[in-house]
Amino acid sequence: MQEILLKSGSKEEIYKSLLPQIEALVAHEVDTIANLANICGALKQAFNWWWIGFYFVKNQELVLGPFQGPVACTRIAFGKGVCGSAWKEKSTIIVPDVHLFPGHIACSNASLSEIVIPCFKNNEIWAVLDVDSEFLNTFDEIDAKYLAEILKFIPLV
Repeated sequence: MQEILLKSGSKEEIYKSLLPQIEALVAHEVDTIANLANICGALKQAFNWWWIGFYFVKNQELVLGPFQGPVACTRIAFGKGVCGSAWKEKSTIIVPDVHLFPGHIACSNASLSEIVIPCFKNNEIWAVLDVDSEFLNTFDEIDAKYLAEILKFIPLV
């Protein structure tokens, strides 16, 4: 992948620049781990968020997958924290201030806001994308929309 060209501008402009690049990056790669790692890298490069990563659904818990950022929680129970809640509710959760989210799991004290988007295959969640910011109120419906679009590019075999 070439250097991501647009790193400034509105959030939406950055996403619109990033979408075709990620689509091209994963289009011809069938390995899910490789694709998720590159998606994390591209998002980190474009937005420089505190933490970006995937958790896989395995044996009724979420298990850490590819990520960019500091070390993270390895396992998260169903319905626990923001990730486990997004899995349980089968919907995106945007948290403007993690300190106000009941049962928030603090993998890092630096994380202040968060968004978690479930990854679906055949109407079942196989993973969640978790993004954390060291600033309050970082994420909104624009992030929810475009991150969900990015997840649709992942070829699942």
